[in-house]
Amino acid sequence: MKIAILGAMPEEITPLLETLKEYQTINYANNTYYLAKYKNHELIIAYSKIGKVNSTLSATIMIEKFKSEILLFTGVAGAFNPDLEIGDLIYATKLVQYDLDITAFGHPLGYVPGNEIFIKTDDKLNCLALEVAKELDIKLQSGIIATGDEFICNESKKVKIREIFNADACEMEGASVALVCDALKIPCLILRSMSDKAGEKAEFDFDEFVEKSAKISANFVLKICEKL
Repeated sequence: MKIAILGAMPEEITPLLETLKEYQTINYANNTYYLAKYKNHELIIAYSKIGKVNSTLSATIMIEKFKSEILLFTGVAGAFNPDLEIGDLIYATKLVQYDLDITAFGHPLGYVPGNEIFIKTDDKLNCLALEVAKELDIKLQSGIIATGDEFICNESKKVKIREIFNADACEMEGASVALVCDALKIPCLILRSMSDKAGEKAEFDFDEFVEKSAKISANFVLKICEKL
């Protein structure tokens, strides 16, 4: 099986490459894609660069050019849900673009004609993630992830987004990746480890915990690959 593993930053895929050790490098469309073998699977690994546009481009390339059959997103996020602590894992049952705004025309925030507000992820992959969490004795929470082109480090913005969408976490790529996968009929899992709590001084927590949190998510994704 061809499995795409996508992160947004180098820190989010470096643990994978360090574990795999041997891989082929392909430069394409101003990015680098890493091809490796793992447990009878062909892995296509990349970091998209931060943001919805970059992640849309990378996800599409992984599916259309490299023929990925499944896409697993690994990375970090800011916690909205007070039950989530730094280092905790969450998988998205559905995602929303909180900054998609044509409310001036009477539409709800996060909606544009032709798309749903919430994009669902793959139930089978989500169940597999829960199985892996149980085997590893790791806490794994499900929830709604809000995506937008802004690093949230403001308590009032955090509260507003959570109230509108009932979001448990926020990040900058998941909803756009899920949208690509939904359109192209590719099962996807969006997995995030908490690097901060998205409120005041979140940027300082992010700098301190991003690498540790990214490793938690990346190692978990490899365990999922073993089960596929």
